[in-house]
Amino acid sequence: MSVGHGNSYDYRTVDTERNERCGCCVRTMKWFPVLFIVSVIGWSYYAFVIQLSFFTVTSVVQRILFLLFYHAILVMFLWSYYQTVFTEIGRVPSRFRIPRSELDRMIRATSEDEQKQILEAFAKELPVVTRTLNASVRFCEKCRLIKPDRAHHCSVCGVCVLKLDHHCPWVNNCINFTNYKYFILFLGYALLYCLYVALTTVAYMELIWTGKIDGRFHILFLFFVSVMFAISLVSLFGYHCYLVLLNRTTLESFRTPIFRYGGPDKNGFSLGKMSNFQEVFGDDRRLWFVPVYTSMGDGVVYPMRCYDEDAEALLGGEQQAERPGTGNLQDYEAATFLNEYGNLMH
Repeated sequence: MSVGHGNSYDYRTVDTERNERCGCCVRTMKWFPVLFIVSVIGWSYYAFVIQLSFFTVTSVVQRILFLLFYHAILVMFLWSYYQTVFTEIGRVPSRFRIPRSELDRMIRATSEDEQKQILEAFAKELPVVTRTLNASVRFCEKCRLIKPDRAHHCSVCGVCVLKLDHHCPWVNNCINFTNYKYFILFLGYALLYCLYVALTTVAYMELIWTGKIDGRFHILFLFFVSVMFAISLVSLFGYHCYLVLLNRTTLESFRTPIFRYGGPDKNGFSLGKMSNFQEVFGDDRRLWFVPVYTSMGDGVVYPMRCYDEDAEALLGGEQQAERPGTGNLQDYEAATFLNEYGNLMH
């Protein structure tokens, strides 16, 4: 039976439009946690500045100092939060993407070992030293690329991200190589902000307790909210400071990276506490606590302990010969290790 053109429907177009509407709704809902944080900050600003300062602080000089310090912390807090939210995630460079011809070869491969050999041959020209549990090159089937060291696929963003720590719904962004410094500063300044608000409202709470003034709901609620957020931020900020000093991401703390030479090693990327700190915050002390980009490296190549050991062995040392499964290094691998390590350190 033929159907008239007037009654025909393009179901593919309808499905596409429906998917676009659903995707738009999902993207909008992801901003709700960010809007909640901004709303809490705006409300706390009203409660603190309008009510607390002008009703409890009588000295003009004290009020000015009070507000100056408050606004200084608030500006750094909001600046760090803005940078964390709106900094573009670190995407994997195009040179890690598998060409169509190699993908076709992998599809036609008759065994897993043959696929591993294809990936290994393509990865020889790339600065990657981490492997999967079965000792194969880390490959993302969704993005169709070789994963650089410390890169992982984010299921929320739908792409592979350089030095992925985790995806944070409170900033609607991946915490990764490009914004990790901003995220640490955001946690630090948020903790300082909450502590300052809580400590400065203690005097007001004392006046309420002694009956000298009537209690105001906004100030009472502000005190308990700031204390609650401060308690949660202490543990989170302390944990990420610990990770920074060890040069470890949240994912790596749960899944130990596996190196081509040496096997699993949680401390494989650690270069010492000071060097680990400078890798995230840079070597200019004046900018350590300012939310501007100062991180070292490119997010692709990382100096590590095994680089030092491999380089020494390649230059004539005996350490490498004592380690099983590492005697088949080629000249170009040695040049890659030494050149990438030298470029990043200098």
